[in-house]
Amino acid sequence: MPAMDNSSRTFEDLVAEAAAVSVDGWDFSWFEGRATEERPSWGYAKAMGERLAGATAALDIQTGGGEVLDSAPQLPPLMVATEGWPPNVARATALLHPRGAVVVASPEEAPLPFAAEAFDLVTSRHPVDTYWAEIARVLRPGGTYFSQQIGPASAVELVEYFLGPQPEERKNARDPERARAAAEAAGLDVVDLRAERLRIEFFDIGAVVHFLRKVIWMVPGFTVDAYRPLLRSLHERIEAEGPFVTHSARFLIEARKPA
Repeated sequence: MPAMDNSSRTFEDLVAEAAAVSVDGWDFSWFEGRATEERPSWGYAKAMGERLAGATAALDIQTGGGEVLDSAPQLPPLMVATEGWPPNVARATALLHPRGAVVVASPEEAPLPFAAEAFDLVTSRHPVDTYWAEIARVLRPGGTYFSQQIGPASAVELVEYFLGPQPEERKNARDPERARAAAEAAGLDVVDLRAERLRIEFFDIGAVVHFLRKVIWMVPGFTVDAYRPLLRSLHERIEAEGPFVTHSARFLIEARKPA
């Protein structure tokens, strides 16, 4: 989609608009014309939908507002989703209950509030953390965990603009090979693991503000007032040089519990 023409709008106008808009749920439609992000080649939502269509009992962990799960054309006879943030619990409930899915308000950290071997499929898109032992516990023998996750040094150019150089340990904390090792340590067999880096462009400072308000772990504690001087400098840079470019990191992991 072409960039929205915000050239006549002031820094204050753009920032005020972005600071006021809701960041509930996991809907990124507000960014249309204001930012772009390449999508991974594997097409997570479509692949997730194909797996859900063949499942009998499935769990979607950290479902957000339920938008990704709701994109599946067919849900299994038993479909459960967990979410830890109350506004998203309400949003996901309204979206998914009409489709027969149950939304459980559950903290993001372990343990999962389900009995052992309850599900033949567990999915999760961009979980904050992956509790592999819990996933292995709730999977039936032969069951599958299918997940798209944030990779190492995601949007590092944007993060370091606001926070300065980051330690290597933090940048590499989400290495997909660490996920493989953790899955195997929990007794799962990793049957697919793929990683990509993808271009992101921000066409105006409002898009940056909205992104940092929505993806809160990028710049922890972000507020417009705390970062106003840096935001203004970035606004001037975008005005003079064009879009601010950074790169997301994503990986796909599929792991199976031995039968």
